[in-house]
Amino acid sequence: MTNLKGPAIFLAQFIGDAAPFNSLEGMAKWASAYGYKGLQIPTSTPHIFDLEQAAVSQTYCDDVKGMLASYGLEPTELSTHLQGQLVAVHPAYDLLFDGFAPLAYQGKPKERQAWAVEQLKLAAKASQRLGLKAHATFSGALAWPYFYPWPQRPAGLVEEAFAELGRRWRPILNAFDAAGVDCCYEIHPGEDLHDGATFERFLAEVSNHPRANILFDPSHFVLQQLDYLSYIDIYHDRIKMFHVKDAEFTPNGRSGVYGGYQGWVERPGRFRSLGDGQVKFKEIFSKLAGYGYDGWAVLEWECCLKHPEDGAREGASFIRDHIIHVTEKAFDDFAGGKKSGDFNLRVLGLKE
Repeated sequence: MTNLKGPAIFLAQFIGDAAPFNSLEGMAKWASAYGYKGLQIPTSTPHIFDLEQAAVSQTYCDDVKGMLASYGLEPTELSTHLQGQLVAVHPAYDLLFDGFAPLAYQGKPKERQAWAVEQLKLAAKASQRLGLKAHATFSGALAWPYFYPWPQRPAGLVEEAFAELGRRWRPILNAFDAAGVDCCYEIHPGEDLHDGATFERFLAEVSNHPRANILFDPSHFVLQQLDYLSYIDIYHDRIKMFHVKDAEFTPNGRSGVYGGYQGWVERPGRFRSLGDGQVKFKEIFSKLAGYGYDGWAVLEWECCLKHPEDGAREGASFIRDHIIHVTEKAFDDFAGGKKSGDFNLRVLGLKE
């Protein structure tokens, strides 16, 4: 078994216009003061992290790593959640997702998609230059508007949607393979890859590509009422990233899983700060330790009630206290004695 690394923090939800949240160094100093050891860095904000420069300049990447090291930090992974979303967008969502792309590509779905694909390929190169093993992204979605089978879906609709998703992602996955980096999809409602069944559909379309892996975030499974502990048992060999995020689900007589179009405070399914929700993190950390997960435990803060800085401060100690320092010996070794080479044969009565 190996030791899980952490605590780390995903910076996306903390970026802002005021210091310390308006620069990577400012957030590094801030996170270090809370006891974080790693930063997961979004790539959609160039003044925080310049993806295009990182893909071509080893000096830029070395400077970023050196600056983080000065605060006792290291980069854990890069993230292209927004760009990955744009790899596959159903026309119903074109206007809503246009804001994820630069102005020059808005209102131009084909050009926007081509830009997103190139962004992912740049992220593979940048991750390689930074010496990273994994990358975080979204799959995008073509079939999501039809997730509930009413009106009845025409035969073959889902199959064709996933076939196209596979065609779009295969060259990206090949780019990550060439870079020696795992491409980890956050399994997330709103994406075509939102549970185990859909991840398996996708794997089939990309011929079980070795770089097609999972960013495990149990909060999204709480809201779907999916067994996130069994999910680890089934997919542990594909889980290469871990977002530590809490959630709660308290259905009532007015709404349930679908949420009734209510705001986050009123919904039965709500994201919460670590320790304030229902996720069984002791069991999760135990399973990941047992399966030899050696990646990072990364706080993704989203909470409908608590202030983000309180969530970040509390999250560092929460993760640190849940990380299991795996044992190097069995607990009952004290009861064993020295054994000769034929001891087992004698125990079995096969030798006197």
